[in-house]
Amino acid sequence: MIRILVLSFYYQPDLCAGSFRSTALVEHLSRHAVQIDLVTTAPNRYSSFKPKAPKFTSEGNIRVHRIPMPAHESGMIDQIMAFKEYYRGAMRLVSKNDYDLVFATSSRLFTAFLGARIANKKKLPLYLDIRDIFVDTITDILSPKISWLAAPVLSLIERYTFRSANHINLVSEGFAQYFEERYPQASFSFFTNGIDKEFLKASPVAAVTLTKKDMINVLYAGNIGEGQGLHLILPELAKLLNDRVKFRIIGDGGQRRKLEHAITDLSLNNVELIAPMARNGLIEEYINADVLFLHLNDYSGLKKVLPSKLFEYAAMGKPIWAGLNGYSAQFVRSEIVGCQVFSSGNIADAIDKFDALELNVEPRVKFNQKFDRDNIMNQMVLNILELAEDNA
Repeated sequence: MIRILVLSFYYQPDLCAGSFRSTALVEHLSRHAVQIDLVTTAPNRYSSFKPKAPKFTSEGNIRVHRIPMPAHESGMIDQIMAFKEYYRGAMRLVSKNDYDLVFATSSRLFTAFLGARIANKKKLPLYLDIRDIFVDTITDILSPKISWLAAPVLSLIERYTFRSANHINLVSEGFAQYFEERYPQASFSFFTNGIDKEFLKASPVAAVTLTKKDMINVLYAGNIGEGQGLHLILPELAKLLNDRVKFRIIGDGGQRRKLEHAITDLSLNNVELIAPMARNGLIEEYINADVLFLHLNDYSGLKKVLPSKLFEYAAMGKPIWAGLNGYSAQFVRSEIVGCQVFSSGNIADAIDKFDALELNVEPRVKFNQKFDRDNIMNQMVLNILELAEDNA
């Protein structure tokens, strides 16, 4: 039986793209003749949503180890300390175990780095699933002084990590040039994020023209961090559209307080902030919304990403109002009907695109079929097993 070590900082019941992706992958991988050791963390994505989960579970061919995390508020130092605990715990857990393959899914580089360290120590093939270009993005977020100090160190870690990989999967084709030029020793694939069955079941089956309303309900659901930049655009939009739009924001993250302060400073009464919620409640929120809102900050590193949120938004058939640049903007325009894309951070463009929205519910059948998470994960698992079998 093939033995696979899976490393994912987030896993169910945490609420985030990394958790949903790793949970789906482990589920599909477990249908094959494999033994899976998953090393993850206790739920910690949001301080406002911390469901309990056992430190260890064993069911069928899946063993799940959850490493306790220190309390944190998603700040940079907090995240470093959390990863330090994860790294130490993972190295301790796997030290005496034998595997045929190390698989790591990572957005912030360091889970991938952990995978590289274990694979090199145990002389195993390494399969990396990459959801972001950390070095590219972090230099946008950090101050120039800190970036000047951190960038060389992070670049060394990146080179060590990706030069250790036998195969690299990229969730966005916008990453292709960056990785293929720097790490030609690896083979590459592009298994994107996808639509989970809960959203496919809730997807509309027929087109509906929404009734004209005096107040349009606009929903954002997801992380409230520097990458999303909601605190930079949403309060001003809410002020200018005060008599036309009510914003409902579901989520948490490192910039939530800045968003709260901006809402208070402008005395806005058409923005409601709500704590993260489980998916069944979230689907109800999508159904009740008129428009789904998305925004990424205007950083060069974010021009290569493909937000996972787009997939569940698209499945719901609602109009999408999105502030995006680069690859994600191209993807939306080519793949998702019923969207209006404005330039990130551009208030005037955002309002023009809002006025151009057609308030209809539109089934996106071709998109749903193409990006069904089950189909994507089935193909990805076969790709993983091919590499594992070569070493078993």
